[in-house]
Amino acid sequence: MNEMAEAITVDVEPTFREEESSTDDKRYVFSYTITVHNHSERSVQLLSRYWKITQGHGKVQEVRGNGVVGKQPTITAGHSFRYTSRAVLECPVGVMQGSYTCVDLGTQQSFDVAIAPFRLASPNQVH
Repeated sequence: MNEMAEAITVDVEPTFREEESSTDDKRYVFSYTITVHNHSERSVQLLSRYWKITQGHGKVQEVRGNGVVGKQPTITAGHSFRYTSRAVLECPVGVMQGSYTCVDLGTQQSFDVAIAPFRLASPNQVH
């Protein structure tokens, strides 16, 4: 694994958005707040994202795109970048995982940072 990839960590805080969800319409809305920490001694830029969303009934969706929330943020050494986004599922539980492609601004080398699987679940769901 790339030493820069090991120096970037990702924390995720998912939240069920009951007021935006509708069980009748099979619409379950989740927000997730991500904090990307740069523990290295060099600045990095987050260029793109990849998400794999697996819903409780087995449907898999893959999402790729430039940046996050319309930005390609630079994260300086020792700092973090935080943002909130959302996912809409057809069932009350699911799992998201993925990666960010970043570039080391010192060496111009790109690398991927893995995002460990995290659970999306409306209250009172056992899965």
